[in-house]
Amino acid sequence: MGPEQLIFGEFTLDPRNRELRREGERVELGGRYLDALVLLAREPGALVTKDRFMQEVWRGVPVTDEALTQCIRSLRQALGDNAASPRFIATVPRHGYRFIAPVEREEPTEEAPGTEAAGALEHPPREAQPALAFVLRGALGAGAAGLVIGLAYGLAGARGLSSDGQAGGAALSMVLVLTCVSMLSALVGGAGICAGLAASHRLPRAGWLWTMAAGALGGTLMGAFAQLLGLDAFLLLVGRAPGRIAGASEGALLGAAIGLGLWLARVRGRGRRDWGARDWGGAVRAVPAALLGALAGLGLGLGGGTMMGGSLQSLIRSFPQSRFRLDAIGALMGEEGFGPVARAVTGAAEGALFAGCIVAALVWKRRA
Repeated sequence: MGPEQLIFGEFTLDPRNRELRREGERVELGGRYLDALVLLAREPGALVTKDRFMQEVWRGVPVTDEALTQCIRSLRQALGDNAASPRFIATVPRHGYRFIAPVEREEPTEEAPGTEAAGALEHPPREAQPALAFVLRGALGAGAAGLVIGLAYGLAGARGLSSDGQAGGAALSMVLVLTCVSMLSALVGGAGICAGLAASHRLPRAGWLWTMAAGALGGTLMGAFAQLLGLDAFLLLVGRAPGRIAGASEGALLGAAIGLGLWLARVRGRGRRDWGARDWGGAVRAVPAALLGALAGLGLGLGGGTMMGGSLQSLIRSFPQSRFRLDAIGALMGEEGFGPVARAVTGAAEGALFAGCIVAALVWKRRA
């Protein structure tokens, strides 16, 4: 069995295979710099002096102090660290450096002979697997949110049906249809946002601004595509399209909120491994994302944007002969029909659920 893997934050350092990975994505480091990171990470909290770096990294080769300074600077850049407020590497002036993040140690899994070669034929490339798993986990989290949202609107709409002999069957059909539509919309939207977030991981320093922008871009593209497809479907099927359904602007705002929420979740979970042992950390760290999603949904509701509830109300107005109504939700807010207050409150609830479930799925702790 070779040396153990060292896990800190979202990084896994494998001294045996001489590689550093960030959530599965390989981070390029020169040989000397990798040796320096191994030296630091193997002794978290301990002072590593300049002399030790010279002896164990450069192995007696005469170099200037600037070479060590450049080494640490490159390591911080690769880790997304900041000398002023370090997460991983702290400077001890005139003495050396200290690795300040908690480090977990994990023995690498031994593989039977031939396993790696066989796996290369059966599975996608190693670089593609983490990104695909990331997108799938986020989409599943979004689908769970869509399930709850669809059930809520289906049950609210079912209350508006008249109590005739077929009301029970119609109500059940309404709940099933809305649940399926909501889940499908959420899955597609969540996959688009998470695809953008996965792309941002390839950047060497994907800070909060980059993560927000990546989420917003993924949400914009997927929202625009879904809106175009939905409007065209109504035009082709019934010859008329609803006035307004959720699209690019909604996707951009929610994607940005989810991106920032994911970044905050990782900052709160620094020093712990996102793919480690199961606990409630993923759900707790998703709270900021849920709050940001609620603010995004509230802003859309107040600003004339449409979440799921607003899109359904737009459909009701375009097809007044429909038996579906959201008056029951408006009545809870003291309104006649589905008014601006109901639109804002349901938008906030949808945004919180959508963003919270996605980020919780992405940072959920699970045993390898």
